[in-house]
Amino acid sequence: MKRLLYQIHRWAGIGLALFMFVWFLSGLVIMYAGPSALGKSEQLAHRELLNPEFGWLSLGEAWTRSTAQRPQANAIATDARLVRQAGQPLWLVEDNRGARFALSAVDGRVHETSADEAARIAAQWLAADSAPVSTAPTYLDTGIQDSAVRNHEALRPFHRFAVGDSGRELLISARTGEVVRDSTRFDRALYWTGNWIHLLRPLETAGLSADTRRTVLAWLGFIAFAACLTGLIIGWQRWRPGWGGRPTYSQGRKQPYREFWFKYHFWAGLLGGSAALLWALSGYLSNNPFQLFSPAAPNREELARYQGAELPAAMRDWRPSAFVTADESRRVVELAWRRLGDKAVLVAQAADGSRTPHNVDATVSAFDATTLARAAERLAPGSKVATQSIVNDYDSYYYPRHHQGAVERPLPVVRVDLDDKSATRLYIDPQDGRLLLRQDDSRRVYRWLYSALHHWDFGVLYQRPVWDAWMLVWVLLGVVLGASSLVIGWKRLRRTFETDKPKPKAKPGKPQTAGQPRLATDSPAS
Repeated sequence: MKRLLYQIHRWAGIGLALFMFVWFLSGLVIMYAGPSALGKSEQLAHRELLNPEFGWLSLGEAWTRSTAQRPQANAIATDARLVRQAGQPLWLVEDNRGARFALSAVDGRVHETSADEAARIAAQWLAADSAPVSTAPTYLDTGIQDSAVRNHEALRPFHRFAVGDSGRELLISARTGEVVRDSTRFDRALYWTGNWIHLLRPLETAGLSADTRRTVLAWLGFIAFAACLTGLIIGWQRWRPGWGGRPTYSQGRKQPYREFWFKYHFWAGLLGGSAALLWALSGYLSNNPFQLFSPAAPNREELARYQGAELPAAMRDWRPSAFVTADESRRVVELAWRRLGDKAVLVAQAADGSRTPHNVDATVSAFDATTLARAAERLAPGSKVATQSIVNDYDSYYYPRHHQGAVERPLPVVRVDLDDKSATRLYIDPQDGRLLLRQDDSRRVYRWLYSALHHWDFGVLYQRPVWDAWMLVWVLLGVVLGASSLVIGWKRLRRTFETDKPKPKAKPGKPQTAGQPRLATDSPAS
């Protein structure tokens, strides 16, 4: 059994030494890399003032007039926002199949953003910076772009623009005209040396599918877990602290090695091996192997049930001309329709992210408890609401990540607990009815086995700079562990190949040279 431990640790370590070293280095980069795509708060801060005008079409009129241009004529609009881009009023609509459209609020046609129009959007974006940039953007190309812009498949292709020779680039959707990425050369370098490498995205670049990449990543994580586990067991077995008068190694050493890299590998593994073990395990689980955990987000069918089948009449028929003289119109950059069942709310959003419900006949200013409960029960047919409460503070499951704010994770929210077998819990924004988070027993286990062990985003560790200090200690120990594994693994491979080489025959009259004696530092654990 002991020999098996050594063999697993040795050869798994040799096979994954480079992978683990790069994994820790790229993880260190990810800690301080910003998100690859823009959040809602940044988009609102750069939007043009809406300034509605008489004659603009209602959502229902624009949707009907665009029927012939849309691939799924019988689709239902689930999300609609009225914005102004490059001076043009547009309804930005998402249907129940996930398709995204920009519909003209003037004639109702499906509007594709040309490169020239995208250039005007880019110029306006730069002018809205906190430190406005006067440099005219330069068009580079149009295409599907790279994997850096994840979860935005429905917005492809993108127009790409450069901002002078500063290295800054803007990525603008040709489908809706939205700016999805604003990055500097340094931001992109962080992505390519961080997320791109850490998540093995080069495999997709080489032509493999995303599912194949995730499978490879999961199994590498599992093998890394085995290497870390066996290494920890061996390390604890070979550690001799000398407590209670017990014997140590020669010259009072607490570990059996004299050679530099072996010593550092031993101590880095003994001290940081537990963190490496937990990161390997959580990295393996992050890909949901064998579908052990329930899906993270509701699918399209579930969301359609949650929202309801039909557009409320107020949402379909309201004309923006009714907003022209509204008091809040002077600072609004977006009007968003949200619906649940037969209820709808029109939310006016300002550049600073603040939201104000706009008073429209047959609408509500916020969704009441009954409407939210019915929506929750539609999401999970056969279940009933067990408890429902207002939550004014973040908890261990609903909280903003380090690059998120109140726009992405608003408060207060309504927490709804269902009486189903999975103990489903929903976090819902009462202002606009958005389903912000769904948790069941399976996802709660996942939260602690993956997110807590991989990101350490709980309790006092979530607070900065405590989080930074904690992560840096363990990541740097992992870097040392990976570097020493590379050196030791290379030495082991070289020695193995040299041993396998046929020995030269001794010349007549010359005695055979004896083999090299085994190094004092060489041991089954090395």
